Amino acid sequence: MTSVTDPQIHGHVDEGFGPVADVFRGNFASRGEVGAAVAVYVAGRKVVDLYGGLADPRTGRPWTADTPAVVFSVTKGIMAICAYRLVQEGRLDLDAPVTRYWPGFGQHGKAEIPVRWLLTHQSGLPALDKPFTREEVIAWDPVIEAIEAQAPLWQPGTAHSYHPITYGWLIGEVIRRITGELPGAYFARTLGEPLGLRTWLGLPAAERDAVAWMLAPIGDPGPAAHPVAERGITMGGAFAFPADENGLVSFNDPAIQAAQIAGAGAVSTAAGLARLYGACVADVDGPRLLSAASVDDAITVRAAGQQVYGHPDIGHRWGTGFLVHSAPRPMVGARSFGHDGAGGHLAFADDTHQVGFGYVVNQMGGVDDVRADLLSAALRDCLAG
Repeated sequence: MTSVTDPQIHGHVDEGFGPVADVFRGNFASRGEVGAAVAVYVAGRKVVDLYGGLADPRTGRPWTADTPAVVFSVTKGIMAICAYRLVQEGRLDLDAPVTRYWPGFGQHGKAEIPVRWLLTHQSGLPALDKPFTREEVIAWDPVIEAIEAQAPLWQPGTAHSYHPITYGWLIGEVIRRITGELPGAYFARTLGEPLGLRTWLGLPAAERDAVAWMLAPIGDPGPAAHPVAERGITMGGAFAFPADENGLVSFNDPAIQAAQIAGAGAVSTAAGLARLYGACVADVDGPRLLSAASVDDAITVRAAGQQVYGHPDIGHRWGTGFLVHSAPRPMVGARSFGHDGAGGHLAFADDTHQVGFGYVVNQMGGVDDVRADLLSAALRDCLAG
């Protein structure tokens, strides 16, 4: 184990993983990093745990080992892990109709949609016709009622388009109907607390002051979103995403962080994400979380190619609930699965290498952001070396 003595970077890396530290340091030196952390587990052991910079540049508060950040769509992978745990317990069948668990969902042409399509962006519900207030989004039930009243925007199962925010209510309500708990409470009870993770969906009030302050994206913003995609990512105007006209990132709002916005609202440290994903593929204080059969199912490509409301296809491939190893988001190998998040966050696992990886930031990047990919590439080289 080697301690890092750079005045801006803290933590440690095990022998053989120095290149990850080099890239992490380079992100601060030349790629606009303000505050960030990266962690890696291999075979159940933490081999990288680095953090540095400022958690809040407004006050000069430093990033510490315990600093969590809003991780946006990394949340989707956390919810997918929860779903697979219910599958393994025999409580959820991904290929059963959603109505088996949530009868009211079946209205307006949705009766035959299987649970799996909620996780593969094929249900035709990336945006809802109803505009929402911020308070309605936070309250959960108004969105559920709108989903029940919504007709799919295309014939379900015939195409896919990324469900940026509705994903969370879709699979989250299935989790609630099965367990009797909102998804954040279910995650905390079954995974977050037993594993000792600083990872939450529904941030406790006591942790509010520890959270990193998110900074509006820099770099190339990419082409404007399709109007339907824009409606989906803002929940019909409930909040600006990612930032308003004054550059304030909407998810800095304490009420949003405390809510259970299960497609984008999780708050976590990098070490929490790495430990969670590491536990999916190796023993971490107990048996691994996901069976080999679950991983096989999760990484089977279910959706790829041009999205209905997306930009030109750049090669993303979707398993069930997870982004899988593909050209625009290479991880460490063909069996890697996880999820990225707006602004640059990334978390994934790979059962061939028994790896769990987590990277969180507060300076959001644009479409030209390479920070996470360079860290993944360095890790890939270390594992191959």
